[in-house]
Amino acid sequence: MDERDIYMAKDAMQSAMKKGPVRLVLIIGVILLFFMFLRPWVQIGAGERGVVLNFGAVQPTVFGEGLHFRMPIMQEIVRVDVKVQKAETDAASASADLQDVTSSVALNYHVIPDKANIVYQTLGVHFKERIIDPAIQEVMKAVSARYSAEELITKRPAVSAEMQETLTKRLLPHNIAVDAFSIVSFSFSKVFTEAIEAKQTAEQLALKAKRDLDRIKIEAEQTITAAQAEAESLRLQKANISGDLIELRKIEANLKAIEKWNGILPQVTGSGAMPFVGVGDIQKK
Repeated sequence: MDERDIYMAKDAMQSAMKKGPVRLVLIIGVILLFFMFLRPWVQIGAGERGVVLNFGAVQPTVFGEGLHFRMPIMQEIVRVDVKVQKAETDAASASADLQDVTSSVALNYHVIPDKANIVYQTLGVHFKERIIDPAIQEVMKAVSARYSAEELITKRPAVSAEMQETLTKRLLPHNIAVDAFSIVSFSFSKVFTEAIEAKQTAEQLALKAKRDLDRIKIEAEQTITAAQAEAESLRLQKANISGDLIELRKIEANLKAIEKWNGILPQVTGSGAMPFVGVGDIQKK
C-alpha cells in the first residue's frame, strides 16, 4: 500500500467519524418520535378508573387517578367513570286498588371503583340502558302494587325508602352502588284525581260544619249560663226584700228630696196640687 492509499483510508475514516454523531442523533430522534407515537403512558382523570386490556382481555389490575405506563401495542386502557351519576325515569304501574299510576323518579348511583373492570367486562360502558332503567321500572311496579293509590300519597316517604332498599339489593350484585333515591311525582287517572278532590272537599265541608256546630253549642251554653245567673240574681234579690227594707228605701228617697228643696213651698192650690210627699212622715217619726 503506497502513501496515496494510506491517505485515502485515513480521510475516509475521518469522514465517517464526522458523520457518525449526526446519524446517531437522527436514529435516536426517530426512535423517540416512534415512542411518542405509541404513547406508552396513560393519564386517568379525577373520578375515573382505568381498565387494563392485554390484547383485548380484561386484567385484574385497575388503574387509579394519575399517570400510568402501559405496554404499547399489547395493552389498551379503557376509562370508566366512577363519579355519582343521575338517572331519571318515568314508570307506569298499578296500585293495590288497581289504579293506574305514573311515577317519575330520580336515582343517584355510581360504579364501585375497585370493580370497574368487572363492570366493563360484564356490562360494558352502556350499563344504564341495560341495567339501571329496567331495574327502576321493575322495582316501581313491584312496590306500587303493595300500596293503595291513597297510601302512595300519604305514605310517600315509606314508599320511597322501600324502593331505594329494593334497588340497592338489585344493583349491588352488578357492582353498582345506590347513593340516593327520590320520587319526583305521582300522577293518577283523571277520574281518580277528581274523586280525591271531591273527597277532600267533602271532608273540609264536614270539618267546617262540625266547627260551626261546636260554636253554636258553646254560644247556646253561654246564653243559658247567663240567663241562669240573671234568674238566680233576681231570686236572691226578691228573697232579700222585706218591709223594713222598703221603708228604708222610702226614707232615703225623702232625704234626697229634702236636700234638693230650696225652702219655698209650691204656690199651686186646688184639688190638683201635689203634696210634698214624705215630709210629714219624717216629722211624725
